[in-house]
Amino acid sequence: MPSQREIRRRIGSAKNIKQITRAMQFVAASKLRRAQESTLAARPYREKLDEVIADIAAVLDGADHPLLAGRDLHAEHNRLLVVMTSDRGLAGALNTNTIRFAAREIAEHPGDLKVVPVGRKGRDAMRRARVPIAAYFDGFGERPSFADVLPIARLVADDFISGTYDRVDVIYPRFVSTLVQRPVLEQLLPIVPSPDMAGIPGNQFLFEPNPGAFLEALVPRYVATRVYASVLETTASFFSSQMVAMKNATENAEELIDDLTLSYNKVRQANITREMVEIASGAQAR
Repeated sequence: MPSQREIRRRIGSAKNIKQITRAMQFVAASKLRRAQESTLAARPYREKLDEVIADIAAVLDGADHPLLAGRDLHAEHNRLLVVMTSDRGLAGALNTNTIRFAAREIAEHPGDLKVVPVGRKGRDAMRRARVPIAAYFDGFGERPSFADVLPIARLVADDFISGTYDRVDVIYPRFVSTLVQRPVLEQLLPIVPSPDMAGIPGNQFLFEPNPGAFLEALVPRYVATRVYASVLETTASFFSSQMVAMKNATENAEELIDDLTLSYNKVRQANITREMVEIASGAQAR
């Protein structure tokens, strides 16, 4: 049985851990609110832009803009995966679930595939799995801006236009609620027409000054907006998962402190009893 001094040392260590995890919980909670507001505010814009682009793609084709060029999406060749994770850990199973989701997608669809990890956790996992990495980007911190994601959007758009890839997908943890973050896969390129718009004649749309100029300005922003929305979802999911993980760690530390305190009292009582018995035995021996 451990001594009183050893148990006291363990209690002190558990209390220190509890203070750290509680502080991290409160910090994550404060950052989560801001990240959640940014994510929810960006969703309506992203959804409406998706709707507009899909409607336009239904009546135009790759001749109007190369990012609308449909290719053989059933062939498992020349594919790029953009995998969103965080730079830091201590966020529960968030990164693990996202990486497993990406690994399953890679295993189920073999072929000429490369990945673009965004975040160190994803990069390290892809390196360990020896998945070809086309490029790597660090995470974008607590407050990602639209300008931060432009290099990623430019990279995937340029590679798609040049014919390096026939399809570009993005995998990220979608923020559902404080307790739920679900990994999802979304096709980024080529832009898929909306099924509801099939067969609508093009003369129902008026383009000023012309379709080419209109798409030249809108389609690159569409790609950047989709990437930016994925980054916002990842940021909100990270702080949400971290807050829950630190809350659980704080509660576990409290339970451990209670258990150690009980053990300490038992050892202390046993030592007192033993000392009293030794004193009584010594007195009787005289």
